[in-house]
Amino acid sequence: MSKDDPLDHLLEYPLMAAIFGRRSRRFGRGMEIASGPLAFRSRHAPMPLSELERAVLVAAATGVTGFSFGVPHGPDRPEEHAHYTLRYTGRTAPTAGGFGTPAMLMTDDAGTYLVNTRDVTPEKLREFDGLKDDAERILAVARAQTVKLSGTRLDLPPVPPHMLEPNLWMANAPGSTLFMPIADAAEQALALLAIMIGNGTVVMDDDAGKPAGDLEPFIRSGLLDEAKRAPLSVLLQMTYEGNCSELAFMGHNLVLTLQAMGLGGLYFNGLNRWSILGAFAEHGIKGFGFRFQHDERWTLPNPVGLDGHFEAMCPPYHTDMHAAVRAFVARKFGQDGTYDPARPGPWKETEKVKQGVTPYSEEFIDCMAEVASYIDRKFGRFPGTFTTLVLTGFVQAVHLDTEFYDTHYDEGAYLRTHVDHMRRWHGADPA
Repeated sequence: MSKDDPLDHLLEYPLMAAIFGRRSRRFGRGMEIASGPLAFRSRHAPMPLSELERAVLVAAATGVTGFSFGVPHGPDRPEEHAHYTLRYTGRTAPTAGGFGTPAMLMTDDAGTYLVNTRDVTPEKLREFDGLKDDAERILAVARAQTVKLSGTRLDLPPVPPHMLEPNLWMANAPGSTLFMPIADAAEQALALLAIMIGNGTVVMDDDAGKPAGDLEPFIRSGLLDEAKRAPLSVLLQMTYEGNCSELAFMGHNLVLTLQAMGLGGLYFNGLNRWSILGAFAEHGIKGFGFRFQHDERWTLPNPVGLDGHFEAMCPPYHTDMHAAVRAFVARKFGQDGTYDPARPGPWKETEKVKQGVTPYSEEFIDCMAEVASYIDRKFGRFPGTFTTLVLTGFVQAVHLDTEFYDTHYDEGAYLRTHVDHMRRWHGADPA
């Protein structure tokens, strides 16, 4: 393979070199630090990522890598394959229990975008064997699942409260590409709730000291075991922790790939998620234009979806939580659902494995809906104590201005990939 081909070099780059070479290299071409001991003004114009560079990073965060193995076994159905997995789409970043709720928002000088590979059906068990045609196929899937939402950069003013003060000089700057992994906590909570109910757990409202809903009929029937109790607060905490972990994995994939490509950038927070999603639209700051719910009990509105593109599994996209639960169950057991025997999967006998998974009974569905509705009523939103859509961290990619680091830092401030980037990826002199 040609050492000058960027994809060939990327495929050969050592993982450990990316891990131990990782740094937050914030200063990109076109940037300026106006004062202080590290004052510097780039002599270069801002330089956006190329389409190929952006596609590689999108694939690193959201790429479809084949079928996942799912959760293969559970004690509640010892003779069946477990019913816990929600998606068998394997991706570059892991998700709790095979739930697979995350997608990704993105912006650059040319516009705003949504990347959603959650429900892509893989072609085979392992999509990537290290061959260049595999890499190009994964890039093609990432491109195909990227929807352009607008033709201008995200409207995010570099002032508080929209940005934390240390980020004002560099975040969302011209030439940068900002990646924003996002997850549906409503769907995550329903997936966890299905596991709990499947194993007979009674969800208890630990604030009120009682079951989360009228669960006595389900205890009497034997669906739930009164001796097995779990606090509602733990269910909600598990939901949020799972989402946060998944989004962080996506971000870490991005920053490791930055090292291999020779791009600058960092993983960070300190951007106002409400500003990004569009909570300040009435003040002229459009953000991404998401839909919000409002309630006098909340200090800030609750983001629930981007109409037609990324809609949470709860009201207002479903009439109530009973309808949302039925939509969740259909995603598992309906036509073309997770356990539809006609849909491909990772096993040698996929049809047989899926045919053996018993769909949820009406009683099971009613129990899920009772707990979910209780949560929705108690907090005025689902899943309750935090935003329905989770957006916790961001990755910014830039073309590194190595002159800033040569001026102010000791030797070794950047990698050989940064030295070679302009020649390898753009066929240009690094100066």
